[in-house]
Amino acid sequence: MYVRVNGTEREVPDGATVTELLVVLGVPAKGVAVAVDGHVVARTEHDTRVVPDDADVEVLTAVQGG
Repeated sequence: MYVRVNGTEREVPDGATVTELLVVLGVPAKGVAVAVDGHVVARTEHDTRVVPDDADVEVLTAVQGG
């Protein structure tokens, strides 16, 4: 299936969860926020929330600084 991640189309396995998507993207599971179709997915739901085909996904990583 295909999804758009931060505006770029990506192919991911059918039925991928948010956690599986992050693995495919090479993004560490900690320190990220994920929104699917404009709705923030709670960290506690990453293992169970399936990303639908043709979804718009935003992945934001936390950055420290001052």
